[in-house]
Amino acid sequence: MTDQIAFEITVWEDDVDLDDYVEDIEKFVELFDPLERENLTLLRDHRTGAVFIECHILASKITSLGTTDVPLDAEASAEYRANRDVVADHAAFEQMRSDAVEGRRFSNIVAEFDGEADEPLKIIGGQHRFEAISEAQEEDVDIEHGVKVYFQLDNEQRLDVQIISNTNISVSKELLDRMFETLAGAELRDWCQKCGLLEKKQDFADKPGRSNPITVKEARSFITNYYLGKAVDSADWASRDTTPQLVESGKREPVIWRETKQRHPELWKDPKLRGAGKAFAALRAAQMAAFYDNTKDKYMGPADYRHKAKNLALLAGWAFVAGCLSENLTRLKRHYSLAEKGKSKDPLRADLLANGRHSTDPANYRGLGYRSDPKERGRFAELFWLQAEKGLGISKKGIELAIQEYEAKQANLRARAMRDKLK
Repeated sequence: MTDQIAFEITVWEDDVDLDDYVEDIEKFVELFDPLERENLTLLRDHRTGAVFIECHILASKITSLGTTDVPLDAEASAEYRANRDVVADHAAFEQMRSDAVEGRRFSNIVAEFDGEADEPLKIIGGQHRFEAISEAQEEDVDIEHGVKVYFQLDNEQRLDVQIISNTNISVSKELLDRMFETLAGAELRDWCQKCGLLEKKQDFADKPGRSNPITVKEARSFITNYYLGKAVDSADWASRDTTPQLVESGKREPVIWRETKQRHPELWKDPKLRGAGKAFAALRAAQMAAFYDNTKDKYMGPADYRHKAKNLALLAGWAFVAGCLSENLTRLKRHYSLAEKGKSKDPLRADLLANGRHSTDPANYRGLGYRSDPKERGRFAELFWLQAEKGLGISKKGIELAIQEYEAKQANLRARAMRDKLK
């Protein structure tokens, strides 16, 4: 420590060596001059081993030397962020802005200190508070706010802090998935970008929404169902349960996703899988384009029609069939050419899907493409399987037949299971 920077710090944990952190803490105190500089306490999170202090810092220092533009993995995925987007039009955020201008002292701002960075205070949790006090600066409101400051986090500790901090504001499962996948590596994101399911440099969506980019769950479910379909012999389609699966969201390594990667270690280099991804990206683009009016320069018709390819059941069913037909090039070509069937109508015929139903469906059933339960996924698999027979596109009769085929198959499977129990 230098003579110019006077501060006192208590090490509360026996297993924390102050010498490992004193240089960083000295630099932090010099830059931020916390209220507690004469009585700082260094603590360790026993769950992860992360080391931190809690203190109060002037808003002007937080905002001038802090940033919410924080990567989860600064080395491997520096351009992608773990923080969720600020929801500027949310009523709670509007109230937070008003409170900040009136001098509210916020707490629970969570940050990591990086003494080598131009903006050394990396805001991990509390980005809405950060934005609110930044705006209050324009009104010359400069008071201290409570900040929990971590030092020398590794990626596992940083992920844990991200999750805990964002959970305070009801973090979405989509954001959790994105954070977990970012820490796992860039393979899934790179794959989606190469296929066109994500734009170049685009990240997965951090919350659900029809107009949002693809989510980690969608991408994982697409790949998983492609390989589940690939494991089904096309000759056995009528006698096998061909219900697509969805990868569970909000968990670090869902079982079905982990098994898919273990069974197919070369999946990122699989040219047929990538071809399927490109074909589905083309279908999504064609569905959107079918509702775009060039003369008016805007989209027309119901929003859920143009975003129909965002339906998880549809995505899973399409990918399952693509996998099953991966060795049948003739039928696979018909399956992929569905994107070209929208010259006069949208290729997915969202209007016809909305009228597809079975006599056993409940009164509130809105037709195909609004749910993602097993029945919906199974029906879509049958529909795309039938479409690939002749490649004539989706029709009213085709939808009706697909629903009947699904119900008949499920009845046969139940009967077979009962017969097996009698043996």
